[in-house]
Amino acid sequence: MTAHTTTVDHPARRLVVALPQPYDAAREQYESLVPEVDQTRFFQLASWDAALELAEINAPHGFMRYHRSDIAGLMVGSSSFWKATQYLMGNHTIAERMFRHDPSVMLHAPLRTLLYADPDGDTKLAVDQPSLLFASYHDERISDVGRELDGLLAQLISLLGGAMPPQLATA
Repeated sequence: MTAHTTTVDHPARRLVVALPQPYDAAREQYESLVPEVDQTRFFQLASWDAALELAEINAPHGFMRYHRSDIAGLMVGSSSFWKATQYLMGNHTIAERMFRHDPSVMLHAPLRTLLYADPDGDTKLAVDQPSLLFASYHDERISDVGRELDGLLAQLISLLGGAMPPQLATA
């Protein structure tokens, strides 16, 4: 067996969206719109069709939270003062439509998002644009799902009251 190493350079676009609510209210709204995944229920399901049905319920806006990390809490005692929460947000039933073609897509699924208050106290949502991440796999089936995720991200930004980045306007 011959070892094979592949290197892929690809563009990424970080979207940083201003949100109208104060940080704590924006965090509460984000977590309401992107509910925590019910892993226990998903693990108990008998079929993929049942998983698809539960995902429709568990992710009313397309996304679920797989992880939350209070960055500010981790930095206690340091000179860093930011209010910030990092999330892993996605939908494994959507990710499966890419995973079946290339398991390495899971490097970018779920998506990493960061909600934070900037030095002026304004709330921001930061996320890398999904379609660019998934286009790097050079498979149109995966790229199609990446563009679909752009659309779901655009919907989430709208629900959060953020201004739509022009890069998502066609999503």
